[in-house]
Amino acid sequence: MSEPYPRRHDQTVLRAIAHPTRNRILNELEASGPLRAADIARLIDIPANQASFHLRQLAKYGLIEPAPDAARDGRDRVWRVVDDGRLQLDLDEMLDTPGGAAAVKVWQRNASAWGHQIVEEAYGLERTKGVFRAITEQPLRLTRDEARALAERLDEVLRDTLKEQRDPDDDAERTTYLFFSIMQPHPQRTGT
Repeated sequence: MSEPYPRRHDQTVLRAIAHPTRNRILNELEASGPLRAADIARLIDIPANQASFHLRQLAKYGLIEPAPDAARDGRDRVWRVVDDGRLQLDLDEMLDTPGGAAAVKVWQRNASAWGHQIVEEAYGLERTKGVFRAITEQPLRLTRDEARALAERLDEVLRDTLKEQRDPDDDAERTTYLFFSIMQPHPQRTGT
């Protein structure tokens, strides 16, 4: 079976995606398509020079690239994600490189904290009027291959949705939603 997107073996990419602002910028670029530093600054409420700095860092790590076809003229700097925003990390190979274990540990700690924040907000009692939230917890009995096939089907639905909502002629006002999904063998509860 071919990989749906390129695998990253270089542990330096973890430095880019472990940073919360850079991670958010990647999310906005993936959700919206090509954007300028000023667009990013407005979307995530940071100064434009800070957005420019983080965009240059993401480009240095090979996660984004200029999108000259989306620019208004030669001076207009527009950025897009590479590999359609899909990132697959090869942590096992990174662990075998000098400094890899430390880099993976920092990334795992940050990714875990982010996951906790997402779940806490989803299940939190504070609700924002007019904001849609959905939580799905569905146990399924699957083989490993069936689980992989389901993940690929879900990924296809998400990719199709991204393409549909990026229509440049559509002037609908959108909010960036985060689809966070975990598929794994059912964990054992502790403390029972």
